[in-house]
Amino acid sequence: MPDKAIHPEVALNLALAVIASSDAPLLLLDGNLEMIAASASFCRAFQINPALVVGSTLFQLGAGEWNLPQLRALLGATASGFAEVEGYEMDLKRDGVKPRRLVLNAHKLNYADKSNVRLLLTVVDVTEARIAEKLKDDLLREKSILLHEMQHRVANSLQIIASVLLQSARKVQSEETRAHLHDAHQRVMSIATVQQQLAASRLGDVELRAYFTALCQSLGASMIRDHNQISLEIDADEGVVDADVSVSLGLIITELVINALKHAFPGDRGGRITVGYRFRGEDWTLSVGDDGIGMPGQPENAKAGLGTSIVQALAKQLEAKVSIADANPGTVVSVTHTKDLPSEPAV
Repeated sequence: MPDKAIHPEVALNLALAVIASSDAPLLLLDGNLEMIAASASFCRAFQINPALVVGSTLFQLGAGEWNLPQLRALLGATASGFAEVEGYEMDLKRDGVKPRRLVLNAHKLNYADKSNVRLLLTVVDVTEARIAEKLKDDLLREKSILLHEMQHRVANSLQIIASVLLQSARKVQSEETRAHLHDAHQRVMSIATVQQQLAASRLGDVELRAYFTALCQSLGASMIRDHNQISLEIDADEGVVDADVSVSLGLIITELVINALKHAFPGDRGGRITVGYRFRGEDWTLSVGDDGIGMPGQPENAKAGLGTSIVQALAKQLEAKVSIADANPGTVVSVTHTKDLPSEPAV
């Protein structure tokens, strides 16, 4: 049997019942934008007398606060079938009441009675949500300002410490003590350089190629006296890591570059230092190589210095392994992270 069409009066009664029982603020309007029904929640939310709803237009409610030209035009276009109101935001301003931020949606209903136009208008109060969003934005902005100020103070403090160490190195008589103070000065400067580059990245995720490039530019400017004699180059893949990982990678690069500058080019020897980074998925290799004099004749007898200990500790923190190889000429130190390490062979 063919489906029976719902009588227009029955359809209207159903619509009125749905509107009346809705917990959301709803209005049913006709083609002239007069109100046929309003949900009890709408009347409560906006202090409207239910007895004044039927037969009035939306724009006559209250003291005329709903009578906005743009809203009138949008609802008129919706009734004519030329548009729909989607996410229209307005500020409802009433005397003696704080303004409310509302989001309106209006749709033309399609049902059996084609001769009578019906619009369903929904109203959502988003005032509290907007206040929460603004509070969140204000807190983030305040946090950013405080973080910037803290970074500025840290940078200044590191510069002061480095300056004190350098002055102390010039005053002491012991060559061994002077060397230790110079090493401490370089470590403080390396941390200052990493901190400066991370501050510029505004924390969060760090794009490694740009970070390594800026870091090496700072290292070259502060530690290489003659750029025609020694160059510092970058050969890195694109990659993104979080700030904590980038700190460790930056410190490793700094220590290995310092080590190469100290040992690879004695006297007036020139050369090139290359920082490399390759990654595939979660596996990556960071390397610092030079074309200097190479490793000592018996590297197994060489005593590990402070820089080597720092690199080993940072690599362990990253769950990576450190390896040193002869580059013929020069030396390359690699720090490698592999997600799935090979298991020990069965005995």
